[in-house]
Amino acid sequence: MPASVDTSELPTRTTGAAAQLAAAHADEHPLKLYGGWFCPFVQRSWIVLHEKRIPHQYVEINPYHKDPDFLALNPRGLVPTLAVPVGDSDRKQRPLYESLVICEYLNEAYDDEREYGPSLLPGDPYERARCRLWIDHIGNKIVPGFYRFIQHTPEKDYTIEQARENFLGHIKTLVKEMLAGDADNNNSNNNNESGPWFLGEKFSLVDVILAPWAKRLFLIDHYKPGGLGIPVAGQAGDEEKVWARWRKWFDAITARQSVKDTWSDDEQYIAAYRRYAEDTTNSEVAQATRKGEKLP
Repeated sequence: MPASVDTSELPTRTTGAAAQLAAAHADEHPLKLYGGWFCPFVQRSWIVLHEKRIPHQYVEINPYHKDPDFLALNPRGLVPTLAVPVGDSDRKQRPLYESLVICEYLNEAYDDEREYGPSLLPGDPYERARCRLWIDHIGNKIVPGFYRFIQHTPEKDYTIEQARENFLGHIKTLVKEMLAGDADNNNSNNNNESGPWFLGEKFSLVDVILAPWAKRLFLIDHYKPGGLGIPVAGQAGDEEKVWARWRKWFDAITARQSVKDTWSDDEQYIAAYRRYAEDTTNSEVAQATRKGEKLP
């Protein structure tokens, strides 16, 4: 997935916690993540590197002056790109791109739990497949819904209320699956408490894949009339349980250290997404959203 923000007016470096993390991984290393602080697809990959404690080098790509080494790996110049060392020598590298591909590669390639922590996908084949189903829902329903919402302008052939209802509907579908999983786990364990994650107590790739957009939801409140529209506690009627479960997940994911550490200052994102809110950006994702096409 390409960088999803028009970079023509962006600062060229990380700030805040992300700047500290980037500085800690600035030294030369054969495994390199080429990224852009503004890009939610990059943040997915960066979160996995952080969660798995994988040694690597982070290289911030200047959107105006792209490094020749980076363009040699990925001539399209899109982030995230992962440079993977191959063979006996660390000098030879091959590229991987597409954030989900990178995330799954890192999870599989660095699978020694003593060194890299637990896998981000379940060991059970059915549960692993179930996670991939809901990762697909996030990528094909929730993420496009976010862009359709934030890119709404009065000239569109759909109303902002329709954009809001569509987006929140896709979130509710995911949360209902969380609740169903909670019920199954509670029945198996004779336990009425459930963990905050998609898999209950176990943090997984499903959580990672949605995390960057959870962090960016404040942009809809900032830019769109009526804001996000999620009901506050006690005012959701028949959907109280659904939105309570969402808040539990949302509070946990936004407090997760790997998510906080890969985040620049809020003001950076407000500036980056202004042209999205005005629907004047020319990023590939924005153009696909305007045309009603699948995101690239």
